[in-house]
Amino acid sequence: MHVGVDSGAVAKQGNRLRVTAVLVLVCGAQFMVVLDISVVNVALPAIRSAFGVSEVALGWVVNAYALVFAGLLLLGGRLADLYGRKRMFLAGLGLFTAASLAGGLAASAGWLIAARAGQGLGAALLAPVTLTILTTTFSEGPARTRALALWAAVGMAGGTAGNLISGLLVEIWSWRAILLINVPVGIVVAAAAWRLIDRDGPGRERPRLDVPGAVLATAGLAAVAYGAGQAGSAGWSSAVPVLAAGAVLLAAFVIFEVRWASAPLLPLRLWRIRSVVAGNAALLLAGACLNPMWFFLTLSMQNGLGYSPLQTGIAFLPHTLVTLVIGVWLTPRLMRYVDWRALISGGAILAAAGFAWQGQLSTDSDYLSGILGPAVLFSIGGGLLNTPITAAVTAGVDSGDAGAASGLMNTTKQVGAALGLAVLIVLGMPATEDANSPDGLLAGYDRAFLAIAGVMVAVAAIALLLPSRKDNVHIGR
Repeated sequence: MHVGVDSGAVAKQGNRLRVTAVLVLVCGAQFMVVLDISVVNVALPAIRSAFGVSEVALGWVVNAYALVFAGLLLLGGRLADLYGRKRMFLAGLGLFTAASLAGGLAASAGWLIAARAGQGLGAALLAPVTLTILTTTFSEGPARTRALALWAAVGMAGGTAGNLISGLLVEIWSWRAILLINVPVGIVVAAAAWRLIDRDGPGRERPRLDVPGAVLATAGLAAVAYGAGQAGSAGWSSAVPVLAAGAVLLAAFVIFEVRWASAPLLPLRLWRIRSVVAGNAALLLAGACLNPMWFFLTLSMQNGLGYSPLQTGIAFLPHTLVTLVIGVWLTPRLMRYVDWRALISGGAILAAAGFAWQGQLSTDSDYLSGILGPAVLFSIGGGLLNTPITAAVTAGVDSGDAGAASGLMNTTKQVGAALGLAVLIVLGMPATEDANSPDGLLAGYDRAFLAIAGVMVAVAAIALLLPSRKDNVHIGR
């Protein structure tokens, strides 16, 4: 007897495999973007030796990426809405890969800094569209929750993995490898994206890109980010004029968007969605804690406890593993039964407790009690809150504004990280007489961790202002 093939079941299975492949693809791209924020940290001494540059120039190897990335994220998110997700994914990935190749072949510090800025530009185009592809591929519900959980966890793991990968590559090869490794990965991801991501684009009446708004937003955010960096390196007196200029430019951006923009870069209707407003407020403060903490943990282990770069990278493994298990496996299951307000608040309180514990580190501390114990606690907290915040700031947003909402979310996180690091560096600076003392250095880093703990409590409070997931309402309704 002939047994027929259920074509509908085959098509459904094929579509499921394709959707899974798209999920893996965009998570891989997001991992690359986040990885390159932190991957140069452990390699900085080798870069300084290679080019003989000053500490100020060395700082630009890090800041060139961060400033361009933070300043252009809103533009990158809107470009995905206006010109199509597939097109902007490939454009961002191509720029990022080409800039990585240029950086890996750099013959001077200026060349390397310019390449890092090029990476930041590619990342600003790529990062928002990865989230946009997820939110338009998966409708709201359990499937989207699982996808967002993996995307968020991969992003968090990228920060930790950057330290480990950098330590390994610098020790066995060269600092150039931390950039050149992006080239084959970028080529493979681009080839997969060409086949897997559907061709899309705007309708026949495509609105014009809001160029004045893009210039004002980019200049304002870049000024704020640069001013924050100046506050940490040169003091607040030199940073205040730059921060003031950034505030003026951002105010001008808001006025222009309200009164004159025909196709706003950041549609103001997003600010009528309560979850977008409260979620981004919580995300700003969470970004000011969860990103800078890698900086202080690295310094604590190397300058305070005497770990080598490779030992430091290996010591970060528990942070990555716990974050992935909680963020990818546990949190999506909890979100079926627990409201996102409770998960964000509870996760923030757990993280606060972990950072308060981390703030007790001394030169007598061993790895288990000084690093591993706090790591488990605040990694659980971060894993619990990261996916619900991501879901909150993208919930209730029309598909036509998905790129703008994604760009806003990424911008909020990066600006929060820049401002948080600037303030925390000031708080964590040791007294002059303790600058070369491990005990004195750790005392400063401990102050920074205690401040992070306090801010995480504020995140828990703001999360309570979110609407229930079942009642995500627009402000004013």
